[in-house]
Order: sequence, then C-alpha cells, then structure tokens
Amino acid sequence: MKTRLMVLVFLYALCVLCGSNSAAEPPKQPKLTWFGQSFFVLETTAGTRVAFDPHAIDAFGRQTTKADLILISHPHPDHTHVEVIENRAKAKVIEGIKITGGAEGGPAPKAAWNPVDETFKDVRIRSVGVFHDTVQGMHRGKNMVFILEFDGLKLVHLGDLGHLLSGEQLRQIGPVDVLLIPIGGVFTINGDQAKKVVAQLKPTKYIVPMHYGTKLFDDVSGPEEFLEGQSNVKKMLNMNELPLDPSFKPTEPQIIMLGWKKD
Repeated sequence: MKTRLMVLVFLYALCVLCGSNSAAEPPKQPKLTWFGQSFFVLETTAGTRVAFDPHAIDAFGRQTTKADLILISHPHPDHTHVEVIENRAKAKVIEGIKITGGAEGGPAPKAAWNPVDETFKDVRIRSVGVFHDTVQGMHRGKNMVFILEFDGLKLVHLGDLGHLLSGEQLRQIGPVDVLLIPIGGVFTINGDQAKKVVAQLKPTKYIVPMHYGTKLFDDVSGPEEFLEGQSNVKKMLNMNELPLDPSFKPTEPQIIMLGWKKD
C-alpha cells in the first residue's frame, strides 16, 4: 500500500512538472502557406485561417485547403475560385471589388472598390484601392490591397498591382512587416517595378514574391528580374510554408522564395 502511494505521488509530481514545462513553452508562431500564383493562407496563433485570391490553375495541381475568411483582390478568374476552399459554405468572403449592373436590358456593369476596415476574430482587415494597370484601370480594371494586423504583425497582400504607389496610397497602407508582392509582369508590375514598390513600402521583416512564372506555369515571367542583384534572398523551394516570427528583426528584410507545394 505504501509503495503504491509513493508511485501515485511520483506520478502526480511528474504530471505537475510536465504541465509547468508545457506552460513555459513559447506560443506557436503565425504561419503563411503558398499555393502558387497569389493564393496564400495565413494562419494566426489563435488558429484563424485567412485565404487570399484562391485559384484552380491546373499547373499548380488544383490544391484545396480550409479557411475562415476569404479575401479576393479583384474579379479575375485566377483569383476567385472559392470552391477550392473545403469549408466554403462556412467561410466569410470579402470581395475587394464589387460589380454592379450588367443585367440584360439594364446599365452596363460597373466595378467599384469595396472599402474594408473591420475585425474578423483576432485579425484586423483594412483595404486600399489601387489599379491593375498604369492607366487608372482602363485596361485591366481595379485591384484591392489588403492589410492585415495580427499577432503584432502587419501583412500586406498587393493583389495584381499594376503600378507604383502614390504618396496617398503609401500613407493609407502604412507600416509593413510582411509583404506579398507580384513580380511576374505581363499582367502586373514586373521584377524591376516590384523592387521600386519594395523601396516605397520598406517592409521590415519578410518579402514573399508571388504571381510569377514557374517551371510548370509560364503565363508570366519568372523571378529572375526581381532577384537580380539581391543579396537578402532565402530560397525555401522544398516547402510552401513560412513561419512568421514577430520578434524577427533583420538588418534588411528577407526575400523568401517558397515552393508552391511541399516536395
């Protein structure tokens, strides 16, 4: 009986010790996952999952994922395939651009920015209206920049930005820790222009290129122009996930090249 009591006391002490060690562990970091093109999912430390610009491009394998919130920067088909979100019926969708009119016999369709400034669970979402081209949207229409604040970080997804930013747009966007930026040209800013936008926004921690050509998808240019002359590049091509460290304070932001899927 005495031996059994001693064993129970020992097991209780062990549980208490394990519990205290577990409590001392640092919280998990937020995580960014890339699915090719401009399609990302952000997961915060609270477990909130935010999807950006989901696509169903065959070259990227028509991947699927879950999300609580879906953000769509503009209504072009490689950014709007919400059906790849497995729990689509339960997810909230925010469209950066609203289309009105277009019904038979009615006024012509008109696209307008859909301003956003709200909090979804533990994430604050803001938006800034920009254009998909250099001629005030006359060629490719409007585009929305989404700014997210979570876990002490500010992440900016530029969508299909087609021009350098104005002073007022820079003011509205504000400080940036994590920048998701198109670099492939053709339909968006190219590599050289993307360097200038980076210089405008001055992100402090991470720069993640998107919307560029790969070995399997070459509708737009590859990343070479953007990477030329850059010394702060970290290639993580065998994975599509990037942990975001709020305490990371590099002397210059890291350009992170992800693979669009895990090997």
